[in-house]
Amino acid sequence: MAGTGTPVPVLRACPPGSVGGQGPAADVPDLLDPVERERAAALAPGPRAGFVAGRLALRRFAAELLDVPASDLTTHFSCPRCGTGPALAHGRPGYTLRGERLPLALSLSRSSGWILLGAVVDPPSGVEIGVDLEDPSRLGFDGFDAVALTPAEQSSLAGLAGKALRQVRARLWARKEAWLKMTGDGLTTAPGTLDVLCRAGIRDLLPGEAGLPPDLRAAVAVAGLAL
Repeated sequence: MAGTGTPVPVLRACPPGSVGGQGPAADVPDLLDPVERERAAALAPGPRAGFVAGRLALRRFAAELLDVPASDLTTHFSCPRCGTGPALAHGRPGYTLRGERLPLALSLSRSSGWILLGAVVDPPSGVEIGVDLEDPSRLGFDGFDAVALTPAEQSSLAGLAGKALRQVRARLWARKEAWLKMTGDGLTTAPGTLDVLCRAGIRDLLPGEAGLPPDLRAAVAVAGLAL
């Protein structure tokens, strides 16, 4: 399972409908762990489908990267408030294989039916990854800038309107979410206090990169690695 050389983030996008197991709770695949199936069963059909598709894609992605059976993996997520272990169905993703933690840093994001996956294989100590995917069409509402952006970020939007404004908002929000997933803080950090205009360790994905459609905005954050 060990890699060689400097780790490089691996990114992959899954189009809508490309991942199975998106039926009602009774159809949630046995490939998922009991804690994941329990969480899926508690969700409404729409959110359930997205959750199940994301978890299936993430598990298969991790298994493929390390050439191990997806069915042999056990969830081992971590949350700064709730701890770490197989009983968690939320937080920073991870897996074990026969009791041993997989040498993977993982991240997952979903938007508009698309799934974006990110990984670092054999990450050096302390290296984590965060990815985020955003649909600009959902960021046209009033009040977003005041809550989500720093004063410098708000200034960078001066003169923008319509589609151009939504695209830049989506870019900044994707950068913030990717960073906060990477640190593990999530939205316990107020997004309006985190400036990502020029923050090192974050990179925007180019239009179409990793197989994403050009109208979505995405970012990856990895501390300690060149992006």
